[in-house]
Amino acid sequence: MVSRAAKSPLLSIVIDRDGAGSLQGQIFDRVRDAILSGRLAPGTRLPASRVLASELRVSRNTILAAFERLYAEGYTEGKIGSGTQVSRVLPEELLTARARIDTRGRATEPAGKLSKLSGQMVGLGDRHSVRGSRAFRPGLPDLETFPYQLWSRLIAKYWRHPPRDLLVTGDLSGYRPLRDSVAAYLGAVRGVRCTSAQIIITSGAQQALDLIARTIIDPGDDVWVEDPGYSGLRSTLFAAGATLNHIPVDLDGISVNAGRKAAPNAVLAAVTPSHQYPLGVTMSLSRRLELLDWAADANAWILEDDYDSEFRYAGKPYSALQGLDERNRVIYVGTFSKVLFPALRLGYVVVPDALLDPFLRVRAALDDQPALALQPALNRFIEEGYFASHIRRLRGLYAERQALLLSALDREGDGLLSASPHEAGMHLVAELTSQVRTGDVAASDKAAEIGLIAPALSRFYEGAGGKQGLVLGYAGLSEQEIKRSVRKLAGVLVS
Repeated sequence: MVSRAAKSPLLSIVIDRDGAGSLQGQIFDRVRDAILSGRLAPGTRLPASRVLASELRVSRNTILAAFERLYAEGYTEGKIGSGTQVSRVLPEELLTARARIDTRGRATEPAGKLSKLSGQMVGLGDRHSVRGSRAFRPGLPDLETFPYQLWSRLIAKYWRHPPRDLLVTGDLSGYRPLRDSVAAYLGAVRGVRCTSAQIIITSGAQQALDLIARTIIDPGDDVWVEDPGYSGLRSTLFAAGATLNHIPVDLDGISVNAGRKAAPNAVLAAVTPSHQYPLGVTMSLSRRLELLDWAADANAWILEDDYDSEFRYAGKPYSALQGLDERNRVIYVGTFSKVLFPALRLGYVVVPDALLDPFLRVRAALDDQPALALQPALNRFIEEGYFASHIRRLRGLYAERQALLLSALDREGDGLLSASPHEAGMHLVAELTSQVRTGDVAASDKAAEIGLIAPALSRFYEGAGGKQGLVLGYAGLSEQEIKRSVRKLAGVLVS
């Protein structure tokens, strides 16, 4: 079904209610294209949100969300709700982009060849990415309590008069003092057994996953992945040519028996044992030992993604699977981006000795050294105890915010969502109650239309039939944001 805003003298756009994109996203794209193509000149006043909502037969909140995004990205100016105009001075990148827009206001198709892989990757990544949105983005840390003044002093200490070796060349594995600090931290806090020589600093966990995939996997190799599981990990393994075997997760973690039946000779099992993503279960000791035995029997590797293990709210964090490994089968991946701030883009991989040379050869071919700009400052941040202090502060804060989210779901959620407390993590899975008449995919799509990121749990499963629910991140939200966002989410679930 197609709706057209034809009555407005300034704007005529078409939306497709049966199309793949959200209504909010379509409205944003159509107005942006009109601006870039020159059909809406700088200074042109946009139609009132109520008028446009009536003509397109959509909710006013949908129009407001699209207008807010246009304003946030610099396409419009003025106060939303009392007169919005096309920006008189567009951002520089928009001026460049205008030349790439054809006469119909659409981006031109690529003229050269594309790989088959680029088409096959569609749908493997996150479905919704609402720029600027914080609620309820999973994995987003608190950004208000980070000690920015201290951080700036640590950076200035090195870069006001930087040592010459930081400016010229670097170690393939990363800044040696930082690797020393990471090894000491992992041994003391996570029970990881390693030396600094086994640590490779990467540009976030995603690069570490890519490095593992490129070093180990040949096209067609069987790999175990958790079902449900993290789409970013699946995409990376798929891009390396792996044949993905989606192994079910139960209350003890990944089912090793199911994995043995599905792909007994897999070359790699990718797991999140400390806090399974997205369900949040912790792999039991018996299941960990069973997985290690399989890896030894199959001469396979285990990828342990320890993405948010620092945040456990009852007792000490569980020791890593790698610490139980007597046969050097586990490749351990961690990140600082979820602990400190996403733009830091620093992670690491702990590699068994037997794999170190192959890893470094692949690293040299892809990226001859990791960026050194922030590594010395991060080392001092860890070495001088600020990192441990920051984590302790965040643990208390995140425990409070989890409780606030559970309370808000009870009080503000109108009985539409149900969730239970977890001992760890930065998100909760909220089940849809019988009062919600749509599935979780439709609920997630509605949330995206008003600027909320609430991924559908069923989309983390392979195929249809997965559990229904919404994945709600809470770590990066204030008390007021949590309450307000739950009310907004409840509002769209009943519409």
